[in-house]
Amino acid sequence: MRKEIKSLILEKTGADRITSVEIVQELWSGFGKLQRIFLDGAAVDSVVVKNIELHGRGEHPRGWDTKNSFNRKLKSYRVEQEWYASYSDRCNDKCRVPKLLGHLSSEDRQIILLEDLDGAGFDLRINQPNIEELKQCLRWLSNFHAQFMMQPAEGLWSQGTYWHLNTRPDEYRAMPDSKLKRQALKIDDALNSSTYITFIHGDAKVTNFCFSDTGSVAAVDFQYVGAGCGIKDVAYLIGSCLSEHDCFRLENELLSFYFQALKEALDAKHSIVEFWELEKEWRKLYPYAWTDFSRFLIGWSPKHHKLNQYSKKMVENVLNNLSILKGR
Repeated sequence: MRKEIKSLILEKTGADRITSVEIVQELWSGFGKLQRIFLDGAAVDSVVVKNIELHGRGEHPRGWDTKNSFNRKLKSYRVEQEWYASYSDRCNDKCRVPKLLGHLSSEDRQIILLEDLDGAGFDLRINQPNIEELKQCLRWLSNFHAQFMMQPAEGLWSQGTYWHLNTRPDEYRAMPDSKLKRQALKIDDALNSSTYITFIHGDAKVTNFCFSDTGSVAAVDFQYVGAGCGIKDVAYLIGSCLSEHDCFRLENELLSFYFQALKEALDAKHSIVEFWELEKEWRKLYPYAWTDFSRFLIGWSPKHHKLNQYSKKMVENVLNNLSILKGR
């Protein structure tokens, strides 16, 4: 371990020494490691270090080793550090995130020192949640969206998510000619023209949630946090863990749960947002958010399992709606 990283950890935790280091996972495209650091003599047993190598190899597992991909990944780590440094302390227990303990940057490396959520009781990882566990994640999103409703996302992505059209020109070019490709800009414009903008997590798949045995959740991985309509997070979360059958079966129940939780969160903040107008707009944009992600997948991985019958139905509905609007 580099001397400056060790010094940061010992200084910020008050530990006497580091006893061991565990690799939690390799970062995407060879940009470093996520590490759990075990301590002796500190108030906590362990902390987590996101050890980012800024001159990473850029070896994309699906072969997208392009300049756009490399630069997007580099910016994502800068955004994540800014998120933790400037915004994460606004999150309360209802949208729990790891506490920032410290950070440092050099020419070739970026270090983000974080609370270990495992040690804070969020030690469960669930890839296939039941409906109650999925609702816990939706409740987290509702509180997160309420917390940052209509706030400027300075220093973050001007458009949250990693798949929006402006950040994926390579994948767009790879798409075969189709009505969806020709309408991609209109779909993007519809999402970006939302009246009600908040911070969106930007990568709210179920594997980025940490569960506790008390029924609460925390979220991690804020590389693509930025401005947007919250329904993008909702669509992406649902798509990350439900089968096409369950997407059809549970759509109304899950959307109603999310909007009720969002209303409660906004009411608790005494928000002046016209909630019923927000709900009307975001419900209308739900199939647009789903279709926008499908557009990305078709260019990025055209045989992806998420391009299922439910996704095709969302795309069909949006394209039909755009045709109707054009004919008026």
